[in-house]
Amino acid sequence: MLDDAAALARRALAEDGARDVTTLVTTPPALEAQGVIEVRTDTVLAGTRYADAVLAACGLPPAAWRFREGDHMLAGTVAGTLGGSLRSMLLAERTLLNLLQRACGIATMTRRYVDAVAHTSARILHTRKTAPGLRHFDVAAVCAGGGGVHRVDLASTVMVKDNHWRALAQGGRTLTDALAQARELGVIDLYVEVEALGQVDEACDAGATRLLVDNQAPETVANWGARARARRPGIEIEATGGITLENVARYAQAAADFISIGALTHSVTAADIGLELKGTGNGEQGTGG
Repeated sequence: MLDDAAALARRALAEDGARDVTTLVTTPPALEAQGVIEVRTDTVLAGTRYADAVLAACGLPPAAWRFREGDHMLAGTVAGTLGGSLRSMLLAERTLLNLLQRACGIATMTRRYVDAVAHTSARILHTRKTAPGLRHFDVAAVCAGGGGVHRVDLASTVMVKDNHWRALAQGGRTLTDALAQARELGVIDLYVEVEALGQVDEACDAGATRLLVDNQAPETVANWGARARARRPGIEIEATGGITLENVARYAQAAADFISIGALTHSVTAADIGLELKGTGNGEQGTGG
């Protein structure tokens, strides 16, 4: 699932233009510095591979990370250190922090959900509600937080949702027809979103491998899941829609195998992380803009 971190770093840096004119007119080219990456609120570390790719694109060595991806860090902790050309650090700073802040924010929120269902066998999953162009980046952050991989693109997994149900009806086709064709194409993951009891039976009879029970109460998830498993042993049950930290444990206790949560990536709160530069020859300089 790994994407090209170097390519993402280049694209992100390109957003800042062809040159950093402020640094050019304020910072001597030979000046070197050391820096510390400090987390200012409790957070889960994620995004280090992308941060190192930004440093490399700016001609700097990778950071010396003091923690591993997925480690929980307390406010005030130094996550890693770096050194080299001050000009290069200033060029890398905002892009590096943007990526780390988003990744750590996603990982931290994911960990809260994972901890909330730790007493069950349910797995927390991402959705495709990711930032455009950052799908693999966002998913990697979810994984750092302890979440699992869901469908990352449209190519390998069938997922029949409400509009696909409508398309089947308008086209005069059945769900059985659609899933049979999918199997002919070599697709083995056949997911079907259900919003009514009749759809549960139809999906089971058509050969679905997973039911996505959408926007239903935990009690409904439990009842529909029991019905589906009796009708099609081995089918997986996924709860989705309207799930929060306050109610996620109830869905896990309703025997959902998976719980997918769009808010992990579409409503992320960036972690508060800063880069403190030291040893520049002009005292100590804290940066964040």
